[in-house]
Amino acid sequence: MAIAFNISDFRLVLNIVEAASLTKGAEKSFLSLPAASQRVKNLEDSLNLKLFQRKAQGVTPTEAGLAYVKHARLLLSQLDLLTSDLQAFNEGIKGQVRLHANTTWVTELLPTVLGEFLQGHPEIRVDLNERLSDSIVRAVREGIADVGLIAGEVESEGVQAWHVTSSKMVVIAKKGHPILAAPKVYFKDTLQYEFVSLLEGTAWHNYIYSMASSLHLPPIVRVKVASYDAIWRMVEAGAGISVIPHVVVERLVASGLIGYTELLDPWAVREYKVCARDFDELPTFSRQFVDALLEHYRRDDASK
Repeated sequence: MAIAFNISDFRLVLNIVEAASLTKGAEKSFLSLPAASQRVKNLEDSLNLKLFQRKAQGVTPTEAGLAYVKHARLLLSQLDLLTSDLQAFNEGIKGQVRLHANTTWVTELLPTVLGEFLQGHPEIRVDLNERLSDSIVRAVREGIADVGLIAGEVESEGVQAWHVTSSKMVVIAKKGHPILAAPKVYFKDTLQYEFVSLLEGTAWHNYIYSMASSLHLPPIVRVKVASYDAIWRMVEAGAGISVIPHVVVERLVASGLIGYTELLDPWAVREYKVCARDFDELPTFSRQFVDALLEHYRRDDASK
């Protein structure tokens, strides 16, 4: 049986669910309550399913309603992307790369290669979003992003993932700190000292805390900040030590006030990957970006 879906129905149902109220959902959709109620009834009749449970306190979605909402959000997101893409063509843009990347990619590994790519392709726009690696894989799998740049051991079922480069996690501290006395240390040895941490919810935070949890030794966090640069400044000021990718040290070590030591733990080597649902089926401009990324890091690795 063919079902005719309607964008207005998608938006109405989402508004009702977000407001947990048919009345407020109708207002947000610029409909009268009777009109909204009739639209929902017609939709449920056409689907032969109940999307909402009506209660004195309001309405809640049924299991079928939750499935409808999930796909409605995705379809409306794709329509917004389509609108954005078509508007870009009116502005002289010939193509777009929808790119999601984690923090280390955005701040350390991506800027140079992305700058080179954009200089060579002035007609292309890159829509870059910073996300956690598992969210990136999900966005690529669901078609929200063309290309994902991820780090570490992330479940990548449903996508293809290629190695790009790797960087070792190292311990940084203000020069003279006792953790720097040895050229290499185990992570457990760092946990007796106060840490400077990235904010909760970041890939760094989840990664470091999971490693500490496996040792049953939670880190002693003195300061939480929003970026690697802020970590560096806080460590430089003596606020504590931290663990960061060596690629960050390569960029910031010129200050001369901070030293670093390597971690001996096997997990300290972080692999950085590019992923897509199918590299052979990527849009032309997205595949050109992936090729440029891989070539850049082949050259970079060859020069080391």
